[in-house]
Amino acid sequence: MKRRDCLIGGGVLAMTLATTMADAQTGSTPAESPDGPARKTKGRRILMFDVNETLLDLAPLKGPFEKAFGRPDALKTWFSTLLQYASVATLTGGYQPFGRLGIAAAETTAKQYGVSLDADAIKGLVSRIRTLPPHPDVKAGLEALKAAGFRLVTLTNSAPDAAEAQLKHAELRPLFEKVYTVEVVKVFKPHPATYRSVADDLGVATSDLRLIAAHGWDIAGAQAAGCAGAFIARPGQELYPLSPRPDVVGPDLGDVAAQIIKVEQPA
Repeated sequence: MKRRDCLIGGGVLAMTLATTMADAQTGSTPAESPDGPARKTKGRRILMFDVNETLLDLAPLKGPFEKAFGRPDALKTWFSTLLQYASVATLTGGYQPFGRLGIAAAETTAKQYGVSLDADAIKGLVSRIRTLPPHPDVKAGLEALKAAGFRLVTLTNSAPDAAEAQLKHAELRPLFEKVYTVEVVKVFKPHPATYRSVADDLGVATSDLRLIAAHGWDIAGAQAAGCAGAFIARPGQELYPLSPRPDVVGPDLGDVAAQIIKVEQPA
């Protein structure tokens, strides 16, 4: 497999199950109709971006993780475990910040590989996620959308301070109106409450939002909550096959941005 292939691994199934079961517990439902809830605004939707892997490249973590754990698949194992733990936290109601889950996932990975790492080493390794570079196509794609008059926000599982640090380091923060995280609802994507929290804060319907993400489970969650979707098919990433295909799919943000500009009509 390629170096970034299938980073999410078993997390796709875990996150999907978490959403389904959490919805059953809370009584929440997916979109009100096949077309989603009625829109509150006309014209262009507000664009809501995932951050990790969508905007920021995880590849620079591969070397440090391989060195620390002694295995070339360490990053894949850690990230899959992290998403699995996020689903457990959502399903059980035992919310923990994403960074804390990241440390727990690293501790589990070390045990699985029979590696001894002290707390400082693990914390330092996980904290590298704050200094990831953007994918080469990201800045130009965002600037094109901004120039076309779109409102841009983010929605990430990362903690608020981490999300701000990530975007500032990547020199992307000025392009976004707001940086949203799951902290306010204390459940993780793809739970529908995460997407609805953004709509509520902006005073719009979820159908007035379009999620741009490189994760099929994230697109599936957003569409189930009533949002439109746009999938960036980064290497190793695939759409969730049991969810409707979004109307925008492309290999990078430049291509996706061009499609969005054509699909979304000016206000």
